[in-house]
Amino acid sequence: MSRFLAVALLLGLAAASFGVEAGGAVSRGGDRVAAGPGGGFWVEPDSAAARQVTAWRSQGRAADARLIERIAGRPQAVWLHSPGPGPVVRAVTEAATAAGQTAVLVAYFIPDRDCGDYSGGGAADAAAYRRWIDEFAAGIGDRAAYVVVEPDAVAQEVTGCAKADAEERYGLLAHAVDRIKARPNTKVYLDAGNSSWIPDEQRLLAPLRRSGIDKADGFALNVSNYRTDAESTAYGHRLAGALGGAKHFVVDSSRNGNGPYIGEGGETWCNPPGRALGTPPTTATGDPALDAYLWIKRPGESDGTCRGGPRAGEWWPEYALGLASRAREQPASE
Repeated sequence: MSRFLAVALLLGLAAASFGVEAGGAVSRGGDRVAAGPGGGFWVEPDSAAARQVTAWRSQGRAADARLIERIAGRPQAVWLHSPGPGPVVRAVTEAATAAGQTAVLVAYFIPDRDCGDYSGGGAADAAAYRRWIDEFAAGIGDRAAYVVVEPDAVAQEVTGCAKADAEERYGLLAHAVDRIKARPNTKVYLDAGNSSWIPDEQRLLAPLRRSGIDKADGFALNVSNYRTDAESTAYGHRLAGALGGAKHFVVDSSRNGNGPYIGEGGETWCNPPGRALGTPPTTATGDPALDAYLWIKRPGESDGTCRGGPRAGEWWPEYALGLASRAREQPASE
């Protein structure tokens, strides 16, 4: 059974499986998550990490299972990257609502996604993508959600993606922002890459505007990357200021606990060794422009077939164990 079908079957169990403390904080594993719209961020009951915990406990690997609980017990984004997103979006947002929490979703189906690299794929053409986005938005309904729109799509176009037509891509992104933001309780963040990819934030201004940033709540930074919270936040303030000062942002802190990899031997962004879990998901950032730290990249899922990893997006228990074992931020129960 796929993870997404399992989510749909667990709608009636989500609220019981993950208790909600006063103030909307998730209580599983003792972790607290600051309340967002509709409550704390949703923890997926049947994630690969949760299944790994169960498997290792049954095998007598209690210490390793406890480490993986640092991933399984925390909210992570659900990525929509295949045809027919509506039922999955509906299932996830309904499960989150039933638990008094807020789903975090990623729309990842733009044509020529990832420029054909490790995560290549996406919609067959522009018309198919517009239909996909319309179905995605309809699946949210009036339920609360944070949505990250198309990681890498803008930054790849800025730095050079010969497979994608710039005007078409920016138009499709604007369509996505418009349709998803039309849902009454949804926050929308257009992905803007990371601080090391396009250090000169001025290069992003026109592409982001053509991609609908004016209608979005803001932008997302560091998705699937390892830049530190401090570096990403400073970059976010510069970019927000260059855009006029009104836009907010979110930062992916899922794997940045040890910062970026600076060693040799392969692409620094693809399954780098020695990394660690970062700041747990929260809206209590202490910064009025930084709406949340989120685990957008799902910790333990591979970046691609580099350094011995499985295909992009597949669960890699050994890598997950390393991330968790090096985490500096420990659950409150430890």
